[in-house]
Amino acid sequence: MKLICDRLSLSDALTMASGVVASRTPSPVLLCLKLVARMGPTGGSLEISATDSEIGLVLSVPNVDIKQEGEALIPADKLNQIIRACDDSTVTISVDRTLATISTESSTFKVFGYEPREFPGVRKPGDRVDFEVAAGALRRLIHRTSFATARDDSRYAISGVLVDRKKTQLRLVATDGRRLAVAVGVCKGGEGDTTFIVPTKALNALMRLMVDPEATVRVAREGNQVVFQVGDAGATATLLSTIDERAFPPFEDVIPKEHDRRATCDASELGGAIRRASLLTNEESKGVRLSFGQKQLTLTSRAPEMGESEVRIDGIAYQGEPIDIAFNPTFIMDVLKVIDAEQVVIEMKAPNKPGVIKAGNEFTYVVMPVSLQ
Repeated sequence: MKLICDRLSLSDALTMASGVVASRTPSPVLLCLKLVARMGPTGGSLEISATDSEIGLVLSVPNVDIKQEGEALIPADKLNQIIRACDDSTVTISVDRTLATISTESSTFKVFGYEPREFPGVRKPGDRVDFEVAAGALRRLIHRTSFATARDDSRYAISGVLVDRKKTQLRLVATDGRRLAVAVGVCKGGEGDTTFIVPTKALNALMRLMVDPEATVRVAREGNQVVFQVGDAGATATLLSTIDERAFPPFEDVIPKEHDRRATCDASELGGAIRRASLLTNEESKGVRLSFGQKQLTLTSRAPEMGESEVRIDGIAYQGEPIDIAFNPTFIMDVLKVIDAEQVVIEMKAPNKPGVIKAGNEFTYVVMPVSLQ
């Protein structure tokens, strides 16, 4: 195999593919990227494949000058480091069996790889498509939910995001057992409805692929896998991921339906106030008390041996009887980072009942209160 490629285009593709490569594995070939150089009807292209046995990614780098078709299996970290370290506009890669020679005008590197046939490969997806969605819209839905996924693997905490498509409505849902995020968008739906759970790592890899917000993302469930094809008809990137087979918690039952207290706040102002009030909290007193009254919100915190804080926001729109309710400030700051809205609505029922933060009709966030003695 021998090819000449634009270095920046290759570097971008290698960075995206390396995000899928296994971080720890007894199998050295899973630490590698498979490169396939071939000539097509519209010119040469380089196909880059990566997998950690649960997630598979295939990228296509177009407009590559193919001198000799072939394939190679090269360690991802070294290949990525070499391409990023060079500053020439083009790079030449030639492979003789398992020895790859990477050269530019001023540098030459020889890297030992493996036999390409040892790579487990990434299964080619079928032609079936369940629904299509614009990359920008899907990025927004993922951004608004993935932060709320679980960091552990307990029974009721799902370390993935539920994708729930009914006709042209697309919902993404995430929970860690203490909070729940639901984001709603639109898509072009196929026949029937579609529901599955995508692991967070796969969604992080997908986010890196959706650079062009206008690109079309085609999504299909195939058995215990989900396939995302990003790009035009000849998709420039294909991501496959196993599906989390566990049942997602009945999230609709968790969302409170009746609240008699409602506050409308400036999202930026609320975020700043929460951040300041949280400065005097610790692990033993991890909570900020929000005291809602007519046209004013007072945030207080107290930590033994540290001190206490009080932050006020004037001029809020509030309906209902006054209420004192406390939340983990991190959970509130997290959601305010992903809401791209000027105002948020906070709905409450009682100090020991979940609070709900909404941004229009497209986003709902349920958060459990904490108890402050």
